[in-house]
Amino acid sequence: MTEEMTKQEIELKKQKIEEKVEKLKERLGETKEVKVEEHVEKRKEKEERIAILSIYTTFNNTIINLTDLAGNSIVKFSGGQSTKQSRLKANPTIAMFIAQRISEEAKDNGITSFYVRIRSETGQTNPGPGAHSAIKALTRAGFKIISIMDTTRIARGGPKAKGGRRGRRV
Repeated sequence: MTEEMTKQEIELKKQKIEEKVEKLKERLGETKEVKVEEHVEKRKEKEERIAILSIYTTFNNTIINLTDLAGNSIVKFSGGQSTKQSRLKANPTIAMFIAQRISEEAKDNGITSFYVRIRSETGQTNPGPGAHSAIKALTRAGFKIISIMDTTRIARGGPKAKGGRRGRRV
């Protein structure tokens, strides 16, 4: 049905072009025949390649791992690969640099969109400082983010606390 629609649209465009040519002939008073060239624009539909972007952020480091949908790792970068200073590994600016390196690798592999999974330390309510800036940098790079999911593990009871039955006595 779409092929029929495109054929009909092409015929309509031809008719409009011929009408314009006739009007121009009347204005100019020329009797020479003017050839009407067909310009049919063919849009190349880009194949959308999707990948999974796992962002693990703590208050000490940011690790970003890019995998395909099967779970095979394509590229992995961390804050320690972008800076020499240990205290800056979790910095949002460093996370932005990591995201730029990830985006270069993703463009080389033809990836256009991501499923983003954010994980922070177990028991933390918020992800580390690098998660938001990494996602922002990826959207600026032109990638489509399909969904953002928080996969932080939640402790349900957990192991026995240190200090014995009566707790720590001060």
